[in-house]
Amino acid sequence: MASIKQVVGAMSIGVVALAATAACSSNSSSDTSSATWKIGVEAPLTGDQSNLGLGMLQGAQLAAEQLNSAGGVLGRKIEIIQIDDAANATTGVAAANSAISQGLNGVVGPYNSSVGAQTLPLYLKAGVVPIRLTSDNSTDGMGFTLQPMTSQIAPVTANALSKFYKAKSVGIIYDSSQNYTKSTSAAVKADLEKAGVKVTSYQAITPGQGSYADTLQQVSAKNPDMIYSAVYYPEGAKIAQEITPKTAGNSNYRCLLDYASYDSGYITNAGQAAAQRCNVVGVPAPTDFSGSADKVAAFQQQFKQPPGTWSPYTYDSLNFLIDGAKAVGSFNSAQLTSHLSTVKQWQGWTGTVSIEPRSGNREPATVVVTVVTDGEFHVNAAWAQAVGAPY
Repeated sequence: MASIKQVVGAMSIGVVALAATAACSSNSSSDTSSATWKIGVEAPLTGDQSNLGLGMLQGAQLAAEQLNSAGGVLGRKIEIIQIDDAANATTGVAAANSAISQGLNGVVGPYNSSVGAQTLPLYLKAGVVPIRLTSDNSTDGMGFTLQPMTSQIAPVTANALSKFYKAKSVGIIYDSSQNYTKSTSAAVKADLEKAGVKVTSYQAITPGQGSYADTLQQVSAKNPDMIYSAVYYPEGAKIAQEITPKTAGNSNYRCLLDYASYDSGYITNAGQAAAQRCNVVGVPAPTDFSGSADKVAAFQQQFKQPPGTWSPYTYDSLNFLIDGAKAVGSFNSAQLTSHLSTVKQWQGWTGTVSIEPRSGNREPATVVVTVVTDGEFHVNAAWAQAVGAPY
């Protein structure tokens, strides 16, 4: 079985081109008129995915607080600028333009790939280096990321379905409105068919519906061994609530949710009992990373609650950006891009980070299969043992 560390990110846009874009931009990141370094955090701070966005914001806020308490960076404190895209591209473009007009030195986010496809070019044109949390490979080369990408997520997902769950047939449900869910579901479908697994359904849904019971009934009617759903967590929660066992009276719900559903909001929305019906492709929980105890404790102390699912990634993203600025002595986009594209073995909450220079992606990036236990995500121990994952 393939190791979780054997998946390779796509490499579609050269760092030379990215650096050229930065050099030709207005380069608002070189602004010296402000008393602070202004770092934007673009996230869905309102709307259906606001739980996810709050965790993102708080991770960056914790990193900024710690850096400021240590004396700041290059003679200034860090100021976090909230950029609320509400998981909507139109809203995101307006919010990004507003933040850029106020002067930004860097940005962490966005999360949603369909939003990032529109907002990331705006930051790059303005000379602002993004540390993105998008996962669709259409955003390769648009700044840098510490997140896994579709080209890294899909092989692990298909491998889990065919090898770990031993599915001979899979029904697929996917959100047809989002770049990431469309591309990932298509990639998983292709990988499954290549492995000889029959895809019994490939059913698109529209997010925001009150129920997906009819879709589940249609997919279940073809009696697949597993049902895989590439949807964001509000829809994933409804699917978990409405899915029925493969055989009446048992607890085999044959349900795997995609990485897009991996957020604590899934558990909150579904309720703990329903959330346990589905395994979820994701990353290690904040407490599952090696050496995470001090960071988890600091987060708890500052926010009086556990870290959000993506808090470790925005915490690391801000520190990664700041360490780059320290190395080059400024937030100059061309210099930052050149430096960050060569980073190897950087250490953070989420582990070791090395950047593939042509895509700006993390290589390798850890992708895991998780279960919900005691109201939290944790790596599925049986899956980890089967693939030799160190969790």
